[in-house]
Amino acid sequence: MTKNEITETLLAFEVPAVRHLAWLCLSPQLLRHELSFDPAAHLPPEFLETLKRWERNPDTLPARLTETPERRLGHYFERLYEVLLRDLLGWDIVLQNQQVQAEGRTLGELDFLVRNRCSGQLEHHEIAIKFYLGFVTEANQVRWYGPNARDRLDLKTERLLNHQSRLCQRPEAQGLLASVGVCETVTPRIFMPGYLFYPVAQTLPEAPAQVPREHLKGHWMRLDQARLENISGWVPLFKPDWIGPWAQSAAPDTALARAALDRVQSDGIPQLFAVLNRRPESDRWVETSRVFIMPPQWPGAGA
Repeated sequence: MTKNEITETLLAFEVPAVRHLAWLCLSPQLLRHELSFDPAAHLPPEFLETLKRWERNPDTLPARLTETPERRLGHYFERLYEVLLRDLLGWDIVLQNQQVQAEGRTLGELDFLVRNRCSGQLEHHEIAIKFYLGFVTEANQVRWYGPNARDRLDLKTERLLNHQSRLCQRPEAQGLLASVGVCETVTPRIFMPGYLFYPVAQTLPEAPAQVPREHLKGHWMRLDQARLENISGWVPLFKPDWIGPWAQSAAPDTALARAALDRVQSDGIPQLFAVLNRRPESDRWVETSRVFIMPPQWPGAGA
């Protein structure tokens, strides 16, 4: 599917949890690597019909999709991934969120240990959903920071590849696996979808080499610049609706957008907005782009 086809497919789902799950199935990732896991390569051809059936008949929704979303986006994302593995792929989850410890110290956590029904292999899946903003440092280096600038794309990628995905190779993890009857080789996999946001005020070179060219993109700007923008089509997005494109039947409320900008100033917390346009044929307001508004102090000292 092209990006436009994926967007149209996602916007057809009106139940948020189903739309979010469809986004996990179809969206590009932020890491191109031999360990990357592509759900679309394993999903049955009729998986979209399954999602449509769930939406038409809420009683058939997997129980995990009916629960109130957690406040932390990462926890909600893990729940969606669990449904993807168990209910769409039909794979057995052997372990989930299992800590690996040594001498009372936590070395890491195994996100998912699953049996790949296509290959028969046991796989260790490390997952993350990420949103990174491109920033030019005082040393004229391009860094990709998260809204919380302690998170950085290069550091997260390095940790996924060189620490988290290798947990099953550690003796402490092998002892844990043996305790649940797992004595075979475990294949590591990484799944990291998300967005890169490019600064409005600067032109950056292309994304890092390990990021696929087809990655999802947005823009970011400072609060003072946002105050000069026409925000009549802006809608503040709150977790978990950072996942996937946004659409609504009501016209965007400019007062709500202004209030969200005021919170960026008063609380010093970044705010994500969807920029909507009205589609006359459906009378819906549909996301055409998204933009992060950042407080003046972001990303902080040392960037």
